[in-house]
Amino acid sequence: MHVMSYLGSAGFYIPLLVAVYWCAAPTLAARATIILSLGSVLNTVLKLVFHSPRPYWTDPSITGHESRVSFGMPSGHAQNAVAAWGFLATRTRRWFLWAGAVVVIVLIGVSRVYLGVHSVGQVLAGWAIGLVTLVVALRLEPIVIPWWVRRPLAVQVALALAVSLLFLGAAWGAVHSLSGWQWPDAWARAITAAGGRTRAITLNEVSAATGGLFGVLAGTSVLAARGWFDAQGEPWQRLARLPVGVLGALALYALGSYLGTHPIQVFIAQALIGLWVTAGAPEAFMWLRLAGRPTRPITRAGDGAAEVRQ
Repeated sequence: MHVMSYLGSAGFYIPLLVAVYWCAAPTLAARATIILSLGSVLNTVLKLVFHSPRPYWTDPSITGHESRVSFGMPSGHAQNAVAAWGFLATRTRRWFLWAGAVVVIVLIGVSRVYLGVHSVGQVLAGWAIGLVTLVVALRLEPIVIPWWVRRPLAVQVALALAVSLLFLGAAWGAVHSLSGWQWPDAWARAITAAGGRTRAITLNEVSAATGGLFGVLAGTSVLAARGWFDAQGEPWQRLARLPVGVLGALALYALGSYLGTHPIQVFIAQALIGLWVTAGAPEAFMWLRLAGRPTRPITRAGDGAAEVRQ
């Protein structure tokens, strides 16, 4: 159950999507990352809005097999499972792959209930929100993306910031409504017994999520404006991109730790990491000749589109 739960966590999705983005299919990974980032921000805000307990906080008969101090409604793992595995399923028409995605989604939800960190209702809510997020994103994609890329780059970056700050503002309202709220003694004892520790309700987690969303949206906009990059190449080139990209991300993570834990500083730190992953690292790969930049498709009368790599 811990393994199935891990398949619905950010610890599984983020490294996988980064590797696919840098080494295999940038546009596919970018689409999945944006959908998951939007879902993650939405989930974080909703947890603050509902501020509902996890099952093991309120029921002594339930054992919490994971120490969690965030609220339980809705389940982020269940929501991510539908968004991520559902998105992959839409890439194929093979019924057995769709069936496999459904099985994984169901088992991830079951694992959260078994581990005592979510109720059935919280998992069902996560599935529903994940499905709505995925369907809306796929329906709006053909409309929003062409409109977005026709805007000047400065406008695209401003829009990315506006979207992120809109979510951050909603979270601020939720946190402000919890001003003076205290952890119930029973909840605090259950969290402590599971190895955790209660903490003040702040904007830090939402700041990290919205900062990452801004970095991803702005970074993909910058890279698209510069012509993207070609993720093809020799096997050694693809493998060499990983340490280059990871070292840059670690340097920015260290910088974020130095900046501090104020919500604004957290937002900036995560935005820089998102910008590096989506735009900075690919530009570094091309500068180091570990990747190339594709030219625009060239179409002549009677010919098909041909893409030539520099």
